Amino acid sequence: MNQDRFAGIWMQFKGKVKGRWGELTNDPLAVTAGAREQLAGRIQEGYGISKDMAARQLKDFQHRNRNWYLSNR
Repeated sequence: MNQDRFAGIWMQFKGKVKGRWGELTNDPLAVTAGAREQLAGRIQEGYGISKDMAARQLKDFQHRNRNWYLSNR
């Protein structure tokens, strides 16, 4: 297992912890941050890319689809 895949697994775990902690404290921002970290970790693990590259790909995707929910109402 290469380092990027392991880092992705660790990032997913951190995201789960943040998500759970946010639910316990009723902090929706922590829950959202946890979900985002989990997704970035899955991208990193699945493609074996660096943390920075996974974060960049996620940010680019969000930017391209930022108005998606408005067009689907």
